[in-house]
Amino acid sequence: MPTTVIFEDAVASVAAEAQDEDLWLAPSELARLGWALEPEGLCRGPLCVPIPPARRAELVRADGAVNLAALARHRGQVVVHDAERGVWVCGRAGEVRETTRRSLVAPDFTLPDLDGRLHSLSQLRGRKVLLNSWASW
Repeated sequence: MPTTVIFEDAVASVAAEAQDEDLWLAPSELARLGWALEPEGLCRGPLCVPIPPARRAELVRADGAVNLAALARHRGQVVVHDAERGVWVCGRAGEVRETTRRSLVAPDFTLPDLDGRLHSLSQLRGRKVLLNSWASW
Protein backbone atom coordinates (compact mmCIF):
# COMPACT_ATOMS: atom_id res chain seq x y z
CA MET A 1 0.00 0.00 0.00
CA PRO A 2 1.43 3.43 -0.89
CA THR A 3 2.06 5.88 1.92
CA THR A 4 0.67 9.40 1.77
CA VAL A 5 3.13 11.97 3.11
CA ILE A 6 2.33 15.60 3.82
CA PHE A 7 5.57 17.46 4.48
CA GLU A 8 4.93 21.16 5.10
CA ASP A 9 3.51 22.27 1.71
CA ALA A 10 4.30 19.09 -0.26
CA VAL A 11 1.97 16.11 -0.62
CA ALA A 12 2.99 12.84 -2.28
CA SER A 13 2.00 9.21 -2.42
CA VAL A 14 5.25 7.28 -1.99
CA ALA A 15 6.62 3.80 -1.47
CA ALA A 16 7.98 3.90 2.07
CA GLU A 17 9.03 1.62 4.88
CA ALA A 18 7.40 2.51 8.19
CA GLN A 19 9.00 1.21 11.39
CA ASP A 20 7.32 2.41 14.60
CA GLU A 21 8.01 6.17 14.62
CA ASP A 22 10.37 6.10 11.62
CA LEU A 23 9.55 6.49 7.92
CA TRP A 24 12.27 5.40 5.51
CA LEU A 25 12.20 6.62 1.89
CA ALA A 26 14.49 5.66 -0.98
CA PRO A 27 16.20 8.64 -2.66
CA SER A 28 13.80 8.52 -5.64
CA GLU A 29 10.77 8.66 -3.31
CA LEU A 30 12.37 11.40 -1.20
CA ALA A 31 12.75 13.49 -4.37
CA ARG A 32 8.96 13.43 -4.85
CA LEU A 33 8.76 15.62 -1.72
CA GLY A 34 11.51 17.92 -2.98
CA TRP A 35 14.34 16.53 -0.81
CA ALA A 36 17.71 15.16 -1.91
CA LEU A 37 20.70 13.72 -0.11
CA GLU A 38 23.66 15.94 -1.05
CA PRO A 39 27.24 16.18 0.27
CA GLU A 40 26.10 19.23 2.31
CA GLY A 41 23.32 17.22 3.97
CA LEU A 42 19.62 16.76 3.25
CA CYS A 43 18.56 19.55 0.90
CA ARG A 44 15.26 20.96 -0.29
CA GLY A 45 15.73 23.83 -2.70
CA PRO A 46 18.15 26.33 -1.15
CA LEU A 47 17.74 24.82 2.34
CA CYS A 48 20.29 22.21 3.41
CA VAL A 49 20.13 20.48 6.77
CA PRO A 50 23.57 19.22 7.82
CA ILE A 51 23.64 15.66 9.11
CA PRO A 52 25.45 15.48 12.46
CA PRO A 53 27.93 12.58 12.32
CA ALA A 54 26.58 11.22 15.61
CA ARG A 55 23.05 11.03 14.13
CA ARG A 56 23.87 9.82 10.62
CA ALA A 57 22.69 6.24 11.25
CA GLU A 58 19.38 7.59 12.57
CA LEU A 59 18.83 9.73 9.45
CA VAL A 60 20.48 7.85 6.54
CA ARG A 61 20.95 4.12 5.94
CA ALA A 62 23.82 2.56 4.01
CA ASP A 63 21.48 1.98 1.03
CA GLY A 64 20.80 5.74 0.84
CA ALA A 65 17.29 5.59 2.31
CA VAL A 66 16.41 8.60 4.47
CA ASN A 67 14.34 8.57 7.65
CA LEU A 68 11.98 11.44 6.83
CA ALA A 69 10.32 11.37 10.26
CA ALA A 70 13.70 11.64 12.01
CA LEU A 71 14.66 14.53 9.70
CA ALA A 72 11.44 16.34 10.58
CA ARG A 73 11.96 15.80 14.32
CA HIS A 74 15.59 16.97 13.93
CA ARG A 75 14.21 20.22 12.44
CA GLY A 76 11.73 20.68 15.30
CA GLN A 77 8.70 19.62 13.28
CA VAL A 78 5.75 17.80 14.76
CA VAL A 79 5.29 14.35 13.18
CA VAL A 80 2.03 12.41 13.37
CA HIS A 81 0.93 9.31 11.51
CA ASP A 82 -1.94 6.91 11.09
CA ALA A 83 -0.42 3.48 10.55
CA GLU A 84 -3.75 1.91 9.58
CA ARG A 85 -4.35 4.37 6.74
CA GLY A 86 -0.69 4.88 5.79
CA VAL A 87 -0.68 8.66 6.26
CA TRP A 88 2.22 10.68 7.70
CA VAL A 89 2.15 14.43 8.37
CA CYS A 90 5.18 16.59 9.18
CA GLY A 91 4.20 20.10 10.28
CA ARG A 92 6.04 23.38 9.90
CA ALA A 93 9.60 23.67 11.17
CA GLY A 94 10.08 24.91 14.70
CA GLU A 95 11.69 28.18 13.62
CA VAL A 96 8.67 29.04 11.47
CA ARG A 97 6.26 28.39 14.34
CA GLU A 98 8.45 30.37 16.76
CA THR A 99 8.67 33.39 14.44
CA THR A 100 4.90 33.43 14.03
CA ARG A 101 4.34 33.07 17.76
CA ARG A 102 6.78 35.87 18.61
CA SER A 103 5.08 38.35 16.27
CA LEU A 104 1.80 37.98 18.20
CA VAL A 105 -0.07 39.17 15.10
CA ALA A 106 -3.19 37.22 14.24
CA PRO A 107 -4.09 36.87 10.56
CA ASP A 108 -6.59 39.46 9.37
CA PHE A 109 -10.17 38.44 8.65
CA THR A 110 -13.51 40.18 8.12
CA LEU A 111 -16.85 39.10 9.62
CA PRO A 112 -20.31 40.68 9.84
CA ASP A 113 -21.85 41.78 13.14
CA LEU A 114 -25.49 41.04 14.03
CA ASP A 115 -26.62 44.03 11.91
CA GLY A 116 -24.67 42.86 8.85
CA ARG A 117 -21.90 45.50 9.07
CA LEU A 118 -18.48 44.13 8.20
CA HIS A 119 -15.63 44.41 10.70
CA SER A 120 -11.99 43.46 10.12
CA LEU A 121 -9.57 42.45 12.82
CA SER A 122 -7.03 44.90 11.40
CA GLN A 123 -9.41 47.78 12.26
CA LEU A 124 -8.76 47.02 15.91
CA ARG A 125 -4.97 47.08 15.70
CA GLY A 126 -3.44 48.68 18.77
CA ARG A 127 -6.40 47.80 20.97
CA LYS A 128 -6.83 44.80 23.25
CA VAL A 129 -9.05 42.22 21.59
CA LEU A 130 -10.43 38.92 22.84
CA LEU A 131 -10.87 36.33 20.08
CA ASN A 132 -13.22 33.53 21.02
CA SER A 133 -13.66 30.66 18.59
CA TRP A 134 -15.90 27.65 18.89
CA ALA A 135 -16.43 24.52 16.88
CA SER A 136 -18.97 21.76 17.25
CA TRP A 137 -16.55 18.93 16.69
